[in-house]
This record gives sequence, structure tokens and C-alpha cells, in this order.
Amino acid sequence: MRLYIKLASLAVVLAIAGCNSLPILNVDQVAIPSQTLSQEQVRLAIIRGGDTLGWKMKDEGPNKMVGTLILRKHVAVVEIPYTATSYSIKYRSSIEMDEKDGNIHKAYNGWIKNLSRNIAMQLAAS
Repeated sequence: MRLYIKLASLAVVLAIAGCNSLPILNVDQVAIPSQTLSQEQVRLAIIRGGDTLGWKMKDEGPNKMVGTLILRKHVAVVEIPYTATSYSIKYRSSIEMDEKDGNIHKAYNGWIKNLSRNIAMQLAAS
């Protein structure tokens, strides 16, 4: 009977721990509003959109930025390829985010949604 209780308790703990992770969110080919923007304007909108949330953006070759967010002991790194007509946000790496088998701590997806929303707002204001 005690073994059954211990196994049941372990199953509950593992189930609860699993609730903190979700599939990694990648944002693919978000269309930029129909207004005509240059690639430089898109680049600057990505930088401004990330900056207001604490993301540090760095150019990595033509039409690609790398964004890094550091919150306490947690680090998320994303690639942001872009053109004058679209952008994407793709997972690159993380520290202390429990990334495993395509899943990651649920906070990461919220950070990515906020980043994409901020970039879109900056693009609309350009």
C-alpha cells in the first residue's frame, strides 16, 4: 500500500512538473503591413521592438538579427531573419529554460509572443 501511495505521489509530481513546459514557439514569416518599408526600417523596428522588452539585438549577417534576453538566471537566444516584407523569430538556444525534446519552459513562449507583438507595433508606426 505504501509503495502504491509513493508511486501515485511521484506520478502527480511529474505531471505537475510537466505542466511548466510547452512546445517551443517559432514565429514564421509574419507579413509586414502593406506599407512600403525598406529592410533598414524593418531592422530598426526589430531593434526598437526588442529593446523596450529588454532584448539585446545584434546584427548577424545580412537580413538576420540575433536577440538575447537575460532575466535573472534565465537566458533565451533567438534568430530573427527578415526582409522588407516579413520577419520570423526562431529559437536558437537557452539557459535554465528546461529545453528538451522540442519543449521549453512556458515563460519562453510568452516572451516570444511579446517580442513579436512589439516588433509589429514598431513596424506599424514606421
